[in-house]
Amino acid sequence: MSHTTGADAKGHYFVPAASNYSTTLSIGIFLMALGLILKVNAMPEGAWAMPLGAAMIVYVLFGWFGEIIHENLNGSYTQWEDRSYRTGMVWFIFSEVMFFACFFGVLYYARRIALPELASYEEALNPYMGFTAAWPSSGPMGDPFTPMGPWGIPAINTLLLLTSGATLTWAHWGLIKGNRSHLIWGLALTVLLGAIFLGFQAYEYAHAYSELGLTLGAGIYGATFFILTGFHGMHVTLGTIMLIVILGRCMKGHFSEHNHFAFEAVAWYWHFVDVVWLILFVFVYWL
Repeated sequence: MSHTTGADAKGHYFVPAASNYSTTLSIGIFLMALGLILKVNAMPEGAWAMPLGAAMIVYVLFGWFGEIIHENLNGSYTQWEDRSYRTGMVWFIFSEVMFFACFFGVLYYARRIALPELASYEEALNPYMGFTAAWPSSGPMGDPFTPMGPWGIPAINTLLLLTSGATLTWAHWGLIKGNRSHLIWGLALTVLLGAIFLGFQAYEYAHAYSELGLTLGAGIYGATFFILTGFHGMHVTLGTIMLIVILGRCMKGHFSEHNHFAFEAVAWYWHFVDVVWLILFVFVYWL
């Protein structure tokens, strides 16, 4: 089958050759999940299933994205593909919004509905004597802990992410204006700020476990704290990796003022991560 290209005057969209990458990726994800389950249940098979699944995922990421980059640089894509990728990225970010909305919903339910209801039982019917709905709370059966305050590392991390949004915007502006120096330096600073954020978060977790008694055993507060901050940290990690890839491509001369959707997609993702952190800072650390 002959493939149409971006030079096709009829405006046909590009049809890539058949690929096994999606199947390989599915198997890799399955093996990683299976390996984790086996590992948690102390079964020796988990020790090889997880690394094998991870290796398959890495293989797909390098191979599949490499092919897409090659197709783009060869001019295979038209406005059809550009719209398709943009629409796909919008829906992906929307799914991420819904993902975090679920966990913020859990936090709201626990604070505004569940805890007040537990504390409102009549004394004769209340199995948790002396329990109040005051927040932060480990719930009626959680371990005692010291809550994480908003100032210190959380405030520093907020400043880091806000600054990283500015440096990424500066890099984008450099790309649009054809200033490669601003583009590369802006991306490099964004990567550095993201890495510093992750370093501070790792220190915060160690401090919480060793000195504050704030663990996953600290009831509803510990659970919501680590779920929200942990998943956000995972997204910062993925965003930093994507920024490193885009930085490498920029250093090789990829992208132009009018053709740089991969850069924009990563920028959208990073700004989304920034916004989530601001909401998280207010409702998890501050209020």
